[in-house]
Amino acid sequence: MDYQGLAEKSIRGEVPSREEMLGVLSDPGEDLQRLLQAALRVREHFCGRKVHLHMLINARSGLCPEDCHYCSQSAISQAPISKYPLLSRAQLVEGAYRAKAARAVRYCIVTSGRGPSSRDIDRLASIVREIRERVDINICVCLGLMTEEQARRLKDAGVERVNHNLNASPRFYPQICTTHTYDDRVRTVENVRRAGLSTCCGGIIGMGETDEDVIDLALSLRALDVASIPVNFLHPIPGTPLEGNHQLTPERCLKALCLFRFVNPTKEIRVAGGRELNLGDMQPLAMYPANSLFVNGYLTTPGQTAADTHRMIEAQGFEVDDTIPPLA
Repeated sequence: MDYQGLAEKSIRGEVPSREEMLGVLSDPGEDLQRLLQAALRVREHFCGRKVHLHMLINARSGLCPEDCHYCSQSAISQAPISKYPLLSRAQLVEGAYRAKAARAVRYCIVTSGRGPSSRDIDRLASIVREIRERVDINICVCLGLMTEEQARRLKDAGVERVNHNLNASPRFYPQICTTHTYDDRVRTVENVRRAGLSTCCGGIIGMGETDEDVIDLALSLRALDVASIPVNFLHPIPGTPLEGNHQLTPERCLKALCLFRFVNPTKEIRVAGGRELNLGDMQPLAMYPANSLFVNGYLTTPGQTAADTHRMIEAQGFEVDDTIPPLA
């Protein structure tokens, strides 16, 4: 397969053919380095060799009525996780300081649940205003299904970006969640955009989807024109319905990242949850297609420390860029 030709096509802004996309995902192992080099060419063209870091805080854990099969916080999960209501103002402000110390450009406040109440929005807006006054960092929130009015209230408080992942293709989505729909998720992303906020929206690889599903997800994200695309790799947590799904290899993860870069060449592609477990020693190669990473763990699973992530980035000849982007 002509991967350099695919890179040129991507740089020109052309959508790869379905045959080309299937070729990326079915790439034989001996061609992986050529594939990565082609993805790196696109990444360097639009993003240089800079890497942006993000840090999450699980601001409210568990207690969720939804049945997302991959999630340890869902109503059907038996995973032994900590469950607690919204963290205090002091804890959330302290988290922002920790994110800044980790050289993160964005502090991501995440709450479990179907969506925020009016009281949640009021509390978080007040806390965000304090963080913006005290810490030079941008703030992303992930609060579940949201209306445009809720998103506008958060923007007025100083939130820069909202995350709400599609997680899977339209076809596959009903197999991983039944308490809300794929269209509900798309509607939230559209509400966020109409409110004037930056959009963060990605998915999860390794839940039992087909190559066609991965392609459809990548194309859906392109159609939504989201600014940032976190690519998660299933961490099968004991006690969840997907606890037995151990189908990913490092090669599969890297091919998926390359596909997302070719389909969404100008966007921030983030290596998100599950990278440590599924990529292992091949994690540094993820930066060939991706230009963003999470540090210091995820919602209910641990992750690579900021210090180790910095060393990994620099050892590969990339550069941590901790310049805080201006608010839109």
